[in-house]
Amino acid sequence: MFHSYAQFTSFLVLCSALLSASGCVQRAESDVVVYSALDEEFAAPILDAFERSTDHETSVIGKFDVESTKTVGLVNRIIAEKDAPVCDLFWNNEIMHTVRLQKLGLLEKRSWNVDPGWPTDMIASDGSWCGFAARARVLLVNTDRIQDATEYPDSVADLADEKWQGQCAMARPLFGTTATHFAVLREIQGREATLKLLSQIRDNAVILSGNKQVAQAVSAGTVAWGLTDTDDAVIERDLGRSVAIVYPDQSSDQPGTLRIPNTIAVLKNAPHSVAAGLLADYLVRPETEDRLAMGDSSQLPLFRGSKFPPRVLPETPVRWMQANFENAANDWEAWASEINELGLGK
Repeated sequence: MFHSYAQFTSFLVLCSALLSASGCVQRAESDVVVYSALDEEFAAPILDAFERSTDHETSVIGKFDVESTKTVGLVNRIIAEKDAPVCDLFWNNEIMHTVRLQKLGLLEKRSWNVDPGWPTDMIASDGSWCGFAARARVLLVNTDRIQDATEYPDSVADLADEKWQGQCAMARPLFGTTATHFAVLREIQGREATLKLLSQIRDNAVILSGNKQVAQAVSAGTVAWGLTDTDDAVIERDLGRSVAIVYPDQSSDQPGTLRIPNTIAVLKNAPHSVAAGLLADYLVRPETEDRLAMGDSSQLPLFRGSKFPPRVLPETPVRWMQANFENAANDWEAWASEINELGLGK
């Protein structure tokens, strides 16, 4: 075909020019772009381990957000980019906003290779997301301010008890796991009852910007107790603070303790869908759950055969709340508007 080296070289130059002119020069399929709402300090080592497991044939390009409303920010970015997706895989540190993306049709439906005993409420009904490595919604108590364990609060509803006026705290219920918690409660006890509870909490409790701030306020003794997540609670306990962790609503007439998983989802029409699928399967492995269980965040494996029970769990079995996350995400915009009207959004 080519009669000289010069002709061959000219052909290569021409091909390169045509590709550049047509805009076809893109990242390799071996790259995968991840938007992660899980803190970088926890997610990055696992993503690095994935790269090593592929002998660095697949590279992870991570986008992390450090704001208290980081999940909402990343979700809004995914929605804004829906016509030309940049993100390949969304690693959310909660679930409600992942379900919002599911309902908007922005997630790829797929099969998940998980243990047969995986909780049914931790996988999307259409396979568009998978939950793993959960946190629990717990009460953190300052044991210097409440010294008698029999006096500890034992229910989320205690946030509305006038006995604790100004002495308890909660994060804003429009963001993160607190938003998920009350959306789930809305499905269990009804819209009006939940709005009434939220209005009572508004008037009774200290409302802070996030779960970490709640845990720190309890640890410092600014408040006597608060509703937070296990990852924030166990950090204060590990620091040797005078705190105790209470798993709420354990009586038979109470709804149980809510468990909120991390979620993994591949974006529909992801630019690098093959690499995203490989990473998705890697992340939901028992080994990843065990790594998160052993880490500072002490997350809760969903895999029943986990060899590393997280230190944040109590000695006695926990009665978990049965949650329908997909139903809880229904009518989200109207629900968020009602929370704003209560003055709990800012």
